[in-house]
Amino acid sequence: MLARPGMRHPMYRNHSRLRFDETDMFSLILYEPEIPPNTGNIIRLCANTGVGLHLVEPLGFELDEPRLRRAGLDYREFAAIETHASLADALAALGQPRLFALSTRGKTRYDQPGYRAGDAFLMGPETRGLPQAVLDALPPGQRLRLPMREGNRSLNLSNAAAVVIFEAWRQLGFDGGA
Repeated sequence: MLARPGMRHPMYRNHSRLRFDETDMFSLILYEPEIPPNTGNIIRLCANTGVGLHLVEPLGFELDEPRLRRAGLDYREFAAIETHASLADALAALGQPRLFALSTRGKTRYDQPGYRAGDAFLMGPETRGLPQAVLDALPPGQRLRLPMREGNRSLNLSNAAAVVIFEAWRQLGFDGGA
């Protein structure tokens, strides 16, 4: 069963952590994610770091798909997840945050910006990345890249998300972490 845009999926409603507010230091937006285990791993990342997860439709899977549940283990109960019909809807729901897009076409290394609470990170679909128009709408300093060896294509989506989320959180002294 898919959640309606702007709604939390029913399987994510069971826990008091399920709200987006000032306790969500950052937001992670997945634009049209395609691979269930990647999103499952990202659910686990978001649950453990207090990051709100926003999924922009269409999704390449259903939120109750077994491969997604298996990758997210039992952390899905602790993650705040919301679906949106469009990127514009996601950004509006977040109050137009400062947005950083991750792309192999980005020019700014991910550890260069000074992150602050309320920032949002945008990642594209695994097989094609973010549309060029989305990247072009952002200032060059907000189009991020992760360093890689010459000739390699990209990192796994969930690994790239973890690298950037932990760098942003590190910059804020791991506020709220134990």
